[in-house]
Amino acid sequence: MKALALTAVLLVPAMLSHSQQVVLPAVTAPKEAAQFDFMVGQWEIDLTPKVSGVAAMIHGVPRLTGTWKAWRAFDGFGIDDELRVVDASGNPVALSHAMRVYDAKARRWSVRSLDVYRAGFAQSSGQWQDGEMRTSGSGTTPEGKPSLTRTRYYDISPERFRMRQDRSTDNGATWEEGVLAIEARRIAPKAAR
Repeated sequence: MKALALTAVLLVPAMLSHSQQVVLPAVTAPKEAAQFDFMVGQWEIDLTPKVSGVAAMIHGVPRLTGTWKAWRAFDGFGIDDELRVVDASGNPVALSHAMRVYDAKARRWSVRSLDVYRAGFAQSSGQWQDGEMRTSGSGTTPEGKPSLTRTRYYDISPERFRMRQDRSTDNGATWEEGVLAIEARRIAPKAAR
């Protein structure tokens, strides 16, 4: 079925009469498609979730670490990345796979992320502003509640970057700030797949 659909996409423009115009997509990535290039490579991360309540008073903030790997992808139009998080004992806590592609027509990034262990997808869009990548999106909390997110990638240098995420579970009426913070340190300029 996929082969048939691909054949139709490729052949339909060729079958149209010469009087009909077909607008073909751009095949050269715009310069803005390099805005997420700061992620390319392999990173060690420290992840700090926001915790509160009695459990936090007793146990403190959990120590979470991991790796973040990213590659140029999609014929230069975007980034493909994988984030793995473990607890202090090395037990897997999270595995996320994201595809980030620059939409030149909309002048925004389109991001789709898969929370592998929970089999859930999230989507967001973003723009480069004032030396930061800022995204806003929707998905679900680890408990399965619908949520909105706003995320900043900032303090970006060749050797590190930081990420901070806020979340709303009431459709943006209120926001819990800093529910997640990540500090990434480059360990390699390229990442193995």
